[in-house]
Amino acid sequence: MRSVLKLKMGLAAAAMAFSVPTGASAQEHHFVLHHMLSNMSPAHRMMLVPWAERVAEMSDGRIEIEVNPSMSLGGTPPELISQARDGVVDLIWTVAGYTPGLHPRSEVIELPGIFPGDARAAGLTLYDMYDDLADDFAGLEVMWLHTHGGHAIQTRDRLVRSPADVQGLNLRTPSRTGAWIIEAWGGNAVATSVPELPQALSRGEVDGALIPFEIIPPLQLQEQTQYQIEGHDGMRFGTILFHVSMNQARWDSLPEDIQQIFRDATTREWWGEVGEIWEASEEGGLGYALEDGNDHVVLSEEETAAMLAALTPVVDRWIEDMDGQGIDGAALVERARELVEQNRQ
Repeated sequence: MRSVLKLKMGLAAAAMAFSVPTGASAQEHHFVLHHMLSNMSPAHRMMLVPWAERVAEMSDGRIEIEVNPSMSLGGTPPELISQARDGVVDLIWTVAGYTPGLHPRSEVIELPGIFPGDARAAGLTLYDMYDDLADDFAGLEVMWLHTHGGHAIQTRDRLVRSPADVQGLNLRTPSRTGAWIIEAWGGNAVATSVPELPQALSRGEVDGALIPFEIIPPLQLQEQTQYQIEGHDGMRFGTILFHVSMNQARWDSLPEDIQQIFRDATTREWWGEVGEIWEASEEGGLGYALEDGNDHVVLSEEETAAMLAALTPVVDRWIEDMDGQGIDGAALVERARELVEQNRQ
């Protein structure tokens, strides 16, 4: 309780440093958004701040959203979900997998072979099947769901071209589905949050990570890795789910016209646009590593097929786990596959 009170007392002071100016003086509704990455990350610069500015503009200055990066308001990344649900902050951007078991249905988009390395298609699919996933977000009003560009394999000094090359490696995982992928290849999954990864690499606690290329510049991962590895034709090995969500009570207290502004700012087109933002950031992140002399490895079609074939048990394991929770996992997999195919460019 003491830490929660301290966090609430610090909101006003911290907000001054990270406020998104609206340019208007008629601000009626003030919101605090909290997230875990730095203000130099693509997520902050290219997605969260532009969205906050978009909402402010569409409201003619009636809404102001402060975007607070780097856990600057206190707590750890896994605590973001409770900060939103408890009303300590109004809005969060977080990784669903930081709280295992809390969003079981939504994990379907993270599964290898479901996510094809197309974040736009994933975002549109999440929008189209949101009614099937909504029970995962009780206590929150979801603004949008999205994925990143997908799991590439980034390693310190080990070239990976087959499941055998992963045997015995300690690889960072962001989620339990990622852990299952690593284990299916014969590696050891190590759970760390994104901000913790550079130190884990430098200390040798992990040999690499399942993580997209876009995160390379803000974390300076090119200094701790040599190989950036992805599948044939942009194929990735699963992904992770993110969400931007509002405290439910705060949402319910808003006038209908203010709620409608948020809806208008986060349409189906926006969910797809977010995917495009993440896809575009992949190229920039990879280029950053290549400029530093790192190696970009693209697996052949045959190598990619072998890596994916080894992951078939991951999907079966997930379906069985869902069945144990009374959730029709097979139906979710079928629905997600169908929609991803429809939504691919």
